[in-house]
Amino acid sequence: MSWTEVVIEVARDHAEALSDALLEAGALSVSVEDADEGTDAERPLFGEPGMEPKEAAWDHSRVVALTEADADQFAIVQEAANAIKLPVVPAFTTRAVHDADWVRLTQSQFEPIHIGTNIWVVPSWHEAPDPNGLILELDPGLAFGTGSHPTTRLCMEWLEAHPKPGKSVLDYGCGSGILAMVAKKLGAQDVAGVDIDPQAIVSARANAERNACAIDFYVPDDLAVTPNERHARGQFDTVVANILSSPLKLMAPMLAGRVAPGGSLVLSGVLARQADEVAAAYLPFIKLGVWAEQDGWVALHGTLGQETLPPSRQASGS
Repeated sequence: MSWTEVVIEVARDHAEALSDALLEAGALSVSVEDADEGTDAERPLFGEPGMEPKEAAWDHSRVVALTEADADQFAIVQEAANAIKLPVVPAFTTRAVHDADWVRLTQSQFEPIHIGTNIWVVPSWHEAPDPNGLILELDPGLAFGTGSHPTTRLCMEWLEAHPKPGKSVLDYGCGSGILAMVAKKLGAQDVAGVDIDPQAIVSARANAERNACAIDFYVPDDLAVTPNERHARGQFDTVVANILSSPLKLMAPMLAGRVAPGGSLVLSGVLARQADEVAAAYLPFIKLGVWAEQDGWVALHGTLGQETLPPSRQASGS
């Protein structure tokens, strides 16, 4: 079986509307690309992890619509153009899309990822480039966290630079469980992961089992009512949270309260321009500073001093 792609270059103002109209006119699927990709004019669009970027197109966009091979491509484009009241039918080109082994083709897009000094995230269909490295076998899935996003990489690099042999680690907002697995493979003794999405917990448990990592995973309510007895007062030597800036600010008392005296708090999912406001939300509990920055994202880090009472004890007045 084969298909035909219709390729139309349009201004940003028309890209989203034209995409919707093409689907209504009979296109099987539609995507929008940067028409300047690979040139000096290429411009990245991104949002925070788990959120769509505010802009869905580029100043110079390329709309690609997949159609049946025997479809009337001109009629589809004409109907879409009329639907959004374009003055003329936009020029377009077509290209054939032949049947393929889509599983193998998809797998070929995911190569091993090298992170930090010695960490490799390796899909199950690849051999590890460095068998002596810290190897995480992890396939792309529904849960966030494969090491490809700068925020995940920043947290992994912090964990590698600050191993905690024999210590406890909490990965809050664990997604795929990748940060918890890094901590475990670096020698942490008691590791737990928390996520609000039950499907993420299922995924994280499967990934941990595949990587021979003994990790406890919870939804937040389960951690709150049944804290791991191995951790004093439900606190951890290291707490890492790669979420979003707004939830991180709201959770400041809770997350800081999970840090044991003298322990570390690491936060990411924070854009560089958001660092000060996130740090300000935690200042009553723990002083945070920027540890590192990648592609406009930062990792914040702080140590809970022995002289600073955890938030839970401050609130009780003890």
